Amino acid sequence: MTTRYIYSFHEGDGKNKVLLGGKGANLCEMTQIGLNVPPGFVITTEACLDYLKNQQLPIGLMDEVKLQMRIVEQTTGKVFGASVRPLLVSVRSGSALSMPGMMDTILNLGLNQITLEALIEETQDPRFGFDAYRRFIQLFGKVALGIADEKFDVHFDNIKKQAGIKADTDLDAGHLKQICELFLQVVRDETGRPFPEDVYEQLELSIKAVFNSWMGKRAVDYRREFRITPAMANGTAVNVVTMVFGNMGNDCATGVGFTRNPGTGANEMYGEYLVNAQGEDVVAGIRTPKPVQELAVEMPDMYRQLVELRDKLERHYREVQDYEYTIERGVLYCLQTRNGKMNATAMVKTSVDMANEGLIDKERALLRIDPELLEQLLHPQLDPNNKMPPLTQGLPASPGAAYGKCVFDANIAEMMGRAGEKVILLREETKPEDIHGFFAAQGILTSRGGKTSHAAVVARGMGKACVAGAEDIKIDVKSRQAIVGHVHIQEGDIITIDGGSGLIYLGEIPTVTPSVSGDLRTLLAWADQYAGLKVRANVDTPESARLAIDYGAAGIGLCRTERMFNAKDRLPLVIDMILADNQKSREAALKKLFPIQREDFIQLFTVMSPLPVTVRLLDPPMHEFLPNEQQLKDEIQALKQYEIIAKGQRVTLEMLGEHDELPPPFNLLNKDVIRKTIAKKQLMLKKVRDLYEVNPMLGHRGVRLGMSYPEIYRMQIRSILEAAALCIQQGLSIAPEIMVPQVITAQELRRVREYVIDIQQEIEASYGLKLNFKFGTMIETVRACTRAGQLAEIAEFFSFGTNDLTQATFSFSREDAENKFLPLYNEVGLLEDNPFEVLDVKGVGQLMKMTVELGRKTRPDIKIGICGEQAGHPQSIRFCHHIKLDYVSCSAPRIPVARLAAAHAKLLENNYRESEEPYD
Repeated sequence: MTTRYIYSFHEGDGKNKVLLGGKGANLCEMTQIGLNVPPGFVITTEACLDYLKNQQLPIGLMDEVKLQMRIVEQTTGKVFGASVRPLLVSVRSGSALSMPGMMDTILNLGLNQITLEALIEETQDPRFGFDAYRRFIQLFGKVALGIADEKFDVHFDNIKKQAGIKADTDLDAGHLKQICELFLQVVRDETGRPFPEDVYEQLELSIKAVFNSWMGKRAVDYRREFRITPAMANGTAVNVVTMVFGNMGNDCATGVGFTRNPGTGANEMYGEYLVNAQGEDVVAGIRTPKPVQELAVEMPDMYRQLVELRDKLERHYREVQDYEYTIERGVLYCLQTRNGKMNATAMVKTSVDMANEGLIDKERALLRIDPELLEQLLHPQLDPNNKMPPLTQGLPASPGAAYGKCVFDANIAEMMGRAGEKVILLREETKPEDIHGFFAAQGILTSRGGKTSHAAVVARGMGKACVAGAEDIKIDVKSRQAIVGHVHIQEGDIITIDGGSGLIYLGEIPTVTPSVSGDLRTLLAWADQYAGLKVRANVDTPESARLAIDYGAAGIGLCRTERMFNAKDRLPLVIDMILADNQKSREAALKKLFPIQREDFIQLFTVMSPLPVTVRLLDPPMHEFLPNEQQLKDEIQALKQYEIIAKGQRVTLEMLGEHDELPPPFNLLNKDVIRKTIAKKQLMLKKVRDLYEVNPMLGHRGVRLGMSYPEIYRMQIRSILEAAALCIQQGLSIAPEIMVPQVITAQELRRVREYVIDIQQEIEASYGLKLNFKFGTMIETVRACTRAGQLAEIAEFFSFGTNDLTQATFSFSREDAENKFLPLYNEVGLLEDNPFEVLDVKGVGQLMKMTVELGRKTRPDIKIGICGEQAGHPQSIRFCHHIKLDYVSCSAPRIPVARLAAAHAKLLENNYRESEEPYD
């Protein structure tokens, strides 16, 4: 074996998580800083990749494993497979990035008929021996032999039922011995072979099983969901660790802890433990554990040592740690530590607190948070005015409120989620293989388990609401219902869960948008100190502008005037303008729209003062403001039928002779009104047909409308500049920017600029003041990129419209691509990401880079930004910083994400390589 594949905990480099996996590297580091870690060794991720490639273990690997096992035997004074003082080990996975519960672990490995007798003799505790053995048979059977848990669980539950026992801990040695025999028979029935007695055969099969779990469905799904690329983590290491037991009696315990509260970020002891239990009992939610503070009463000296361990871990790693420990007969062992997975609230608070404590600096405080995580802080919370009484309460495991239809298995959750349904996944306890259901669900509810159970840890990492350990709920997966007292909740019924309080409600409870916390404001203020890029907002109304200001926007980078036209009070005016068959009629309709549009801009400028507001002139094709052809045909047909009905009503009333008029509002719908309406609908239908285009997104839209109907752009320009003049008169400092969409030639831009100059001079003369504003263009066509130098002679700013620029570059229609072939391209690796969500650096990005260079060559001080959907994506923001844009503009809820990402882009700028970006 030429490549070294194995390192003992005393030898491994604790910083090399790529080679040793996060868990293995930390075991090595903890051992080397003097923590009490059970002896063991790490088989590297390179061995995993070699095995997956060749479907066999590297030559000589098992010889090296046996050598390392002899070293462990010498250290512990125990012998693997021996009839006296037998050595038992755990076999645990561990990749470079933490993936809780996504890969496999086997405990108590080394037990067989001989070592079981030896263990019972050594401990003088038959119950402990048989309990350890039944756990090993089931875990090994599931992980190494592929036998479903249910095959074992049915026997386990039957024995408990026959004995009239509810708690696992009430089973005696006789019960457990019987369970072991039944489990061994399950293995024979399912595999056709007896359970392996050779301990090295057990170990080899387990190593292979852990390696194979890297390509298991739940691990693959997890990596896809969290965008974990091979460059970030490739393959899993295998950690072979001496077993220590928390289930040898009441002076033993096992637990999981965080050095700070992962839900709130508070600097406090946090965790759970169980007396006389193994680690899987805590994390799997099989028993509901106790809060760690109770350990101070049950085992005060162990609690004191645990506080010391917690403090030492955080001081050494300078990061919140998620650690596991076992107490075996009064001795505390640290089994593993890793950076704690926390929700966004906790990540922000711990960053600010640890920086203020001097544990980390501000740069580290910013870089330790994934910008995408901040979106969790904008998740809805239950309306505090809600008066609905809760049905019951569980443990608050992951904050946020969520409602949806109850489903009882992950497959149905995935299916309904794909269909656009909101679902809550209900389980007794979740297992790693439920991960695809987590992705689809709005929230998770379990009747067993605690705050560190699998459900809680994974939900927190995803930012999804979770309530765990709701023991009053009986969840019956087979009958697809949950029972709370006399209340029966069927699959499909809607419930609401509050992961912050643990409360559970029947029906849908109203939610409210959370406010920005003081800690988040502090963190983002630090981010702004480092960031090179400013972050603006894509907003169209005063309400959304106020929200953007609250989130820290540095201005509006895109105000879409067509959004203003869609309001009920103005859409009829827009339709009149479209239906007009001459300029005079159009101008009459526009004259009515003008004061409404001007007032829109006055409100926006007032809210945003003194920040810049970029207003895009009308962009979409005219037909988008009209109903579609089929809808109009249906409406005309309905109106004609109604004309007949109205006539019948009139005849009936005349015959009765008692009423001269129909009651309001039907008295207004006379024959003339109906016919007039029909005539207008028919005119709209004709106009829809006249405006028909084969590909409207590449047709009569944007600046091309301004060339065909200059009166439309003139009205909009006048409304912007008059609004500016009125604001200036009110003493407001404002910074309007007029942006022309879909430009392909300098001549187009020059023509619109002439409109602007004419109207500017008129307004300045009328109001007796000087207007200060910028004039620029969106860059969203390939030709605009190639002619950027000429456009910069006229434009004072560019803003990349990367949604349309991506469509043009890829020759994709976004709607067709996303609904048909793009998911396939992503799934099979033809494209790494959806280019409408993540900027295509090697295609669209190169056009952007060329545009920046050409534009600044002509006009060195030209301001350049981006307002496409990709502008809020951290990876895209890094590229925007790299090519030296001035700002990014995104939707208001993405502003905190973008502000932090802009700081990351600056702090990590020396590490950025375009060649490392996806796509070839």
